[in-house]
Amino acid sequence: MLSTFNVKEKYDVIIIGAGPGGSRLGQLCAQKGLDVLMIEKRPEIGAPKRCAEGLSEVQLKQLGFTGKERFVVNTIYNGSILYGPSGQSIYLPAKNEIGYILERKLFDKELAGNAARAGAKIITNAEVIGMIKENDFVCGVELEYYGEKHKIKSDIVVSAEGVEAKFAREVLNIAVPKPNEVMSGYQYELENITMEDSKRLELYAGRDICPGGYIWIFPKGEKRANVGLGIFSNCEKSAKYYLDQWIGTKNNLRCGSVLEENGGAIPVGGLLRKMTANGFLAVGDAARQVHPMHGGGMHEATYAAKIAADVINEAKISNDYSAKFLDRYNKTWWHERGNELLKVNRIKEIFHKMSDDDLNTIMDILKDRDIDNIIKGNLTEISKIFLKIPKLIKFSKYLI
Repeated sequence: MLSTFNVKEKYDVIIIGAGPGGSRLGQLCAQKGLDVLMIEKRPEIGAPKRCAEGLSEVQLKQLGFTGKERFVVNTIYNGSILYGPSGQSIYLPAKNEIGYILERKLFDKELAGNAARAGAKIITNAEVIGMIKENDFVCGVELEYYGEKHKIKSDIVVSAEGVEAKFAREVLNIAVPKPNEVMSGYQYELENITMEDSKRLELYAGRDICPGGYIWIFPKGEKRANVGLGIFSNCEKSAKYYLDQWIGTKNNLRCGSVLEENGGAIPVGGLLRKMTANGFLAVGDAARQVHPMHGGGMHEATYAAKIAADVINEAKISNDYSAKFLDRYNKTWWHERGNELLKVNRIKEIFHKMSDDDLNTIMDILKDRDIDNIIKGNLTEISKIFLKIPKLIKFSKYLI
């Protein structure tokens, strides 16, 4: 029973989901003195994992961590290497920034623990089954907990549901994602494999091996790595099929043993202009706050959580949870993150239009260039590159 854990009938903030975005928001709201309830539908926070488990040093430190925590299983200080369709490669040096590979199950629990220690109440294995609405305002949730139904009121409900986003889609009237706005992903955690450098990421691109996306190898140790891919969601064959086919060609991987496998949808576009309603707000994958180029969502979710916490606190002080008041969350997020991600999304769409020959040409040209311009969506610099290559001029119109 919920009474066993002193769950109350009313909270300032109810957060649906205890992933990185939900837990970070719960922590920040609780630190501001708000009464927070976090509801996780799964019996274990962090399981199953749904990503390649990588964060940069800067991103991790923004969350108050040092990189020495037990959930950090590997340090990436040799950058990454990208292989094109014909096998040519571009080395992306780490420069002054290092990366970390995490054990997501431990990381997510640590974030949730931070929220709990700050004062948030967390319950697991509890499924939200409906919104409570009064006078066109969301004012709580109905949930099912071990066969019992409960209604819990709140001043605001936050969807941190992840990519499923049932209630974010319902309340915000979000359209079904287009095929180019969501990828189908699959990943193995492999042990007893060999890699050229366990301190470097490996990425592979090509329409034959992963149409519309890329393959990644994120080392978790000298002989262990997350090996996965993302492809167009409307491909005839499954993501697992493409990954199995590719691994079957790599002797250093096919000799490995599977410790875990995961699959699911990866949002990579369709940024939302409106992520709020009366008494309601969405963060993270539920709000499609992801990096369009690589699909990374942990940093975007926790970044948005900080903005959301500030706005929710202001709403509490003003006693105003209207969509009009909460719109400052939309405006701030778009100013700080949305416009940059929109540029990156345009670059992603261009690469989706390219053939493997086009990609090979791009990689040949970029061998000695700073590829950060592509990753960050620097349209001016990318236009200069395209306009110098006759066969790529046709793509420059998409940058205008």
